[in-house]
Amino acid sequence: MPATPDEVWAAIASGPGIDSWFMGQNEVRPGANGTVRTVFGEYAPELDVTAWDPARRFAYRSGEAPDGRFIAYEFLIEGRADSSTVLRTVTSGFLPGDDWADEFEAMTLGGEMYFWTLVEYLTYFAGRFAAPVTAFGPPGTTWSRDRALLCRALGLPEAAQPGDQARFTDDAIGAVDGVVYFANAHTIGVRTQDALYRFLRGFGKPALAAHHLFAAGADPAQAQRAWESWLRRTLA
Repeated sequence: MPATPDEVWAAIASGPGIDSWFMGQNEVRPGANGTVRTVFGEYAPELDVTAWDPARRFAYRSGEAPDGRFIAYEFLIEGRADSSTVLRTVTSGFLPGDDWADEFEAMTLGGEMYFWTLVEYLTYFAGRFAAPVTAFGPPGTTWSRDRALLCRALGLPEAAQPGDQARFTDDAIGAVDGVVYFANAHTIGVRTQDALYRFLRGFGKPALAAHHLFAAGADPAQAQRAWESWLRRTLA
């Protein structure tokens, strides 16, 4: 990526950095005995830092639940010439229960979106921090229907692909004019001049928007209300 190792470290090992590409609101207590806490709706885990080598390696993991469930993340940073960086990431864990395969698929497809959002962030917004916005759509719908309606509302073909242009205007949100930077069976990501907009299938929950607003003075509370209203109207 066209970012320095220090810029990559700031993105993966600080609360404001993680807020700019991952999910929810994040807080990092730095150091080898530190923690990483994420608040995403009702989901609010706190993970222990297991490796802290600034601009080289960062890792953290959850404790192990009685049923064996855990999740762990590792980031390996390698500086290259011309202030570029190679970043390798590993996510590992254990998923118990009869529906582990469905959960694994959801985590894999969602994880792809998060990783490519990190790449997009470091390519186009390195050194800047975003206001994260999470908005949930209405319950009782299906993702196949929701995805088709989202694509239509965004001005996209139903089989949206990277490079497709997304355009729409809303009184509360304003004009959105961007390009699809990532899409898979569960997610759509759109980059504009001052935001990364993401639409995801919720695992056992409604469709949701998980955006990152880079514009100066962005109001995440107002944006959350506007996007929840937009999702209700779009997916009604």
